[in-house]
Amino acid sequence: MAKPKKKAAYMISAVAQEYGIHPQTLRLYEREGLLKPSRSEGNTRLYTDEDLERLEMILKLTREMGVNLAGVEIILNMREKMEAMQRQFEEFIATLNRELANRALAQNPEQEHSLIPVIEVPRFDTELEPRKSRRQ
Repeated sequence: MAKPKKKAAYMISAVAQEYGIHPQTLRLYEREGLLKPSRSEGNTRLYTDEDLERLEMILKLTREMGVNLAGVEIILNMREKMEAMQRQFEEFIATLNRELANRALAQNPEQEHSLIPVIEVPRFDTELEPRKSRRQ
């Protein structure tokens, strides 16, 4: 029987060094609920690749865009909600496309598969770009 794959996990010191921040800053982000690293049996914080992606977003918001931690929390929550809505929308469109295909084939069984109508799913951009300064 194959062993389940383990996700890579990084200790707080390695993460802090990699991103040029103090470990206390990572602890603060955890206390504020912005990061939720897992813990080892010895209670050591372990950061996954997903945690690091979230940390990169936090650092981009704070360093490049000047957002405070309260704003970061709101932005990250809104991003999560938008991504959940996007998934729901994609599921709805996939169901709609299946229904359209079934009806089209029921009406005309000889119809080519490529001629069945398909609704495209628009993608919402959740990436953040810094605002341009008004002085420029």
